[in-house]
Amino acid sequence: MTLLSSLSNITRSEGDPKVLRSGPSSLGSSDRLARGLGWFSIGLGVAELVAPHVITRTLGLEGREGLVRAFGVREIGHGVMSLSVDKQVGVWSRVGGDLLDIATVLPALSPSNRQRGNAELAFLLLLGITVLDLACAQSVSTRHARPRGAVRSYADRSGFPQGLPEARGAARRDFRTPPDMQAPPALARAVA
Repeated sequence: MTLLSSLSNITRSEGDPKVLRSGPSSLGSSDRLARGLGWFSIGLGVAELVAPHVITRTLGLEGREGLVRAFGVREIGHGVMSLSVDKQVGVWSRVGGDLLDIATVLPALSPSNRQRGNAELAFLLLLGITVLDLACAQSVSTRHARPRGAVRSYADRSGFPQGLPEARGAARRDFRTPPDMQAPPALARAVA
């Protein structure tokens, strides 16, 4: 059982159905990568919002703290979109954001920058993450591509994890009248 299933069982009221087991995940590897990149974006965005001075000083881009904060907001937006149902938009927006980041770091690669080594490392990391984002975006787009106007069919799904025949008798088998719906013992004896 997954962590989320366990947590949902803890928060359920008495009498509510419990998650006994969850089925296989419908997430593909590209979806899981998009989720990981989404969380990475949120973490990076928070760092850019909280510590823009550290980032600009490390790269030799002092005076661009406002831009780094704006990039932090952008990163959090990318992360939220990458975690959403329509993750294609999120991962493609990350690719666009990577290109902006590269353009921002390029001036720091000048020989006059005392932090040029850090800027070069950041540039290489940006290139690597751009390749990863691009591969993820293409993979997610391919996985979730549908012909224009196509509608998903769920006709082969019953909604019952153990099948319809098992579900038909479950309510009858497991039925217990809740205490607040039961007749008082004296009335129950009089009626019986």
